Amino acid sequence: MQRLIDAFFNSVRAFRKLASSEKAFQQELMLLVLALPLGWFVSVSWRGYALLIGAVLLLIMVEVLNTGIEAACDAFSREFNVDIQLAKDCGSLAVLISVVIVAGVWGIAIIERILGLPI
Repeated sequence: MQRLIDAFFNSVRAFRKLASSEKAFQQELMLLVLALPLGWFVSVSWRGYALLIGAVLLLIMVEVLNTGIEAACDAFSREFNVDIQLAKDCGSLAVLISVVIVAGVWGIAIIERILGLPI
């Protein structure tokens, strides 16, 4: 049980650090704050609402992992290294793919809402 408690406090520490210093994380948290009420109006079912909010949470999760990759790379070396550049670029690509997923899920939901189709 202590391991779970420690993991929780580690997670809270990471959340506070990212929320106070990482602009991308801050922007995505604001997106989540906007998505929570907006998703309620866009979706026509609980399932649709969960999908809309889940897509935003997926984006936030990928951003957290990307930040972790960048921090680990920077801790190893701040000098230019092709492998470190690839690791950081891959993390950035993962965030971009997540943004496309969010845009797609929300775009489809909005179109379905406008056209009156079930989500």
